[in-house]
Order: sequence, then structure tokens, then C-alpha cells
Amino acid sequence: MVRGTNRQVVVVRSPDPRIFEEAIFIVRDDLFRQGNSADKVLSEARQAANAYLRQTTGVGLRPRRAWRRIPASLFAAAGAAVAGIAWLAFHFVGV
Repeated sequence: MVRGTNRQVVVVRSPDPRIFEEAIFIVRDDLFRQGNSADKVLSEARQAANAYLRQTTGVGLRPRRAWRRIPASLFAAAGAAVAGIAWLAFHFVGV
């Protein structure tokens, strides 16, 4: 429950709306009086949202690496091709 009418919030929007739409952080009243900048507060909020996603789903806010987008069937086909080439190489060498 949020009490009071004068609250400052930080809203972090998700780059992937399938995970969550936005995360809302309620900022402490004395935060900016302590000399913290808005950029630092936003950075901390993004780190907290990213840590939560990694902990619960194993997914971060960073973009996925390209090799993770490759379907498993292509990995299987590549493995079969490597095994076939190795077999042919050993067959012609006479091992």
C-alpha cells in the first residue's frame, strides 16, 4: 500500500513486453537531498529489474546473442555434417 500523495516514482519500461510491460519503483523522499542524480536512480532501477528477471526467469534485459536465435535443428544438422566429414576423412586416410 502506498500512503501519501506526494511520491516520486521511477518507471522502467521493458524492451520485451512479453516479459513485463513496466516496473514501477517508488523513490525514497530523501533520495535527491542526499545528492543522487536522476541518471543514477534510473540506472539502479534498471539494474534491479534486470536482476529480478535473471533470478526468476533467467532472462535479462540485454539483447539475446545471435547464436541463441539459431534453431536447435540447425545445430543438429551442423553436428551431423561435422560427424560425416570426420568419418569421410578417416575413411579416406584409412584409419
